[in-house]
Parts: sequence; structure tokens; C-alpha cells
Amino acid sequence: MSAQPATHSLAQGDGIRPTLAELVALRAAAQGRRPPRRGRHGTSGQALSPMRGRGMEYAESREYALGDDARHIDWRLTARSGRPHTKLFQAERERLTLIVADTAPALYFGTRVRFKSVQAARAGAIAAWVALRDGDRIAALRGNRSEPPVAPASGPRGALRVLDALVRWYGSAGGGGAPRPPADDAGLGVALDHARHVLRPGSRLLILADPASVAALPEQRWPALAMHNEVVLLLLTDPLERAPPRALLPFASAGHRVELDLAAEAQRRRWRQEFVQPVDAALARLPARGVRVQVLSSEAPSDQWLPIFGKSRAG
Repeated sequence: MSAQPATHSLAQGDGIRPTLAELVALRAAAQGRRPPRRGRHGTSGQALSPMRGRGMEYAESREYALGDDARHIDWRLTARSGRPHTKLFQAERERLTLIVADTAPALYFGTRVRFKSVQAARAGAIAAWVALRDGDRIAALRGNRSEPPVAPASGPRGALRVLDALVRWYGSAGGGGAPRPPADDAGLGVALDHARHVLRPGSRLLILADPASVAALPEQRWPALAMHNEVVLLLLTDPLERAPPRALLPFASAGHRVELDLAAEAQRRRWRQEFVQPVDAALARLPARGVRVQVLSSEAPSDQWLPIFGKSRAG
């Protein structure tokens, strides 16, 4: 449901559209995180590369070739085979943090503090700054069939490119200055299809999504993403969606005024099916698929979810 309340407490320009300055200021939320552990596949820090070269982790042994470092001779294999062999080591590379942004119309809505779309942009910005702190390359994409992803890049330049994309995706103004979802949104499923082509084993994936977008996907989509990557899913919600009052509520949708009688039990059941059940289903089922799931309300601190970002799978 993408209708906006006919009256709400949000002031124009405050919590309705994200700004680049706002997202840049969130860098402070990542300053207290621990430095990454290096050379560990699939956990916080540097990931192992399929490249063979100088590094810390033993990969394999092969026959000695002219120019190989004599310090790396595998003496045991040399003795067993009768031919000199040398050890190869796993080289390290920068890990990738990929941010997937759902841009479904239902996100451009809010009743307290900020719109869900603004909270999504803020959470994505915090993830970008954490990735910068951890030495990762940073990329971002949304569900679109023509716009290319924000290409992976490291350092402040990579983070700022992601922040600029989040402002564009979640901050486009429509009539009357209200936020407008991208007209070319193709859905979260398309975004995850694109993500599969960008991810490499050991990547860290953050998905910013409306619960209804997640509910529309088959659960079988998730294990393939989580098998070799850390996957965190943030479900963007609004307090009104989770706990509506028992009252007659006015909404404005596509220029029309609509009233819902949420004092009636039939309407409340339909409301729960639309807004509450998708959240509960994701929380109950997706962790078994290897996905860390957390609800992020529009009124909550934007970094509330950070404790699950970078935790080991055993955690």
C-alpha cells in the first residue's frame, strides 16, 4: 500500500527526502567499529582471492619453476616425489560490500520522524561508511533493467558515489515536493538478479527492502545468495503499519481521499495480512536460509541494525 496519510506530523523537507549532506554526516556512526580481521573468507575484513601469489594463506603446491622463491620449496612433497616443488599462497584482495536498494512505491511513505525511503537511504549510507572503514570496495544497485549498478570502488570516492545514488533513488521530488518512486522500478527480484552478477564469494550484501517486496519473492531465492556471502536484510517499516490505531484513518492516494475504518475487525485482519504478516514471515523463515533479518522502523536510530553487520555466521 503506497498511500500517504492525508495528515501527518512530518514537516516538508524534514525526513521526507534524504540529502547528500545528511548522508555524509552519518559517517560518524561507523567510527566506533573495530578494524577488520584480515585474510578470513566470508567474515568481517579482507577476503581471500582466487588469485595465486604472495600472501599469508597456503593454497597448493606445484613443481618448482625457474624464478620461484627458494624459500617456499615444499620439502616434504619434494622428498616424496623426487622432484622439487614449491608452495603457493592465497593472495588477499579487497572484499566487496554491495548495497541493494528496493525502490518500491510502498517505501515512499511515513508517519513519524521520516519516510521509510529516507530511512533506507540513511541505512545504506551507514553501510557505505562502514565498508569504507573496513577497507572494502563499495557498490550499489536497484531493480532496473537499464541503469547500470554503481561500480565497485574503494575509498571515499566509492562511498560518495553510493551516497549520491541513494539520494537520487530515494529523493526524487514529484508534484508538491513529495518524494516520487522511480517510474522504471522493476522490482526487488530484478535487483537480486543483478546482484548475483556483481557478487563474488566472500562479499557482504545489504538489502534495503519493503516487507511486501520480500514477500513477493520465493524463499528459494535466498540460499544461493547466502551460500558464499554475508547477507543482511533490513525490512523498512512504519509504526502505523505495525500497530495501527482503532480509528477511522484518512489517506491520500493518487489525488483521492480514502478512509479506512481500522476499528472494524475485518479491516484490521486485512491490514495485518498486508503489513504485519510479511514481516513476521521473513523473521521466522529467512534466517534458516542463511539471511540475517532485522526490522528497521522509520522512527528508529538509523544505525540500530549495525550489530548484525559483520557478525560471524556462528553468531
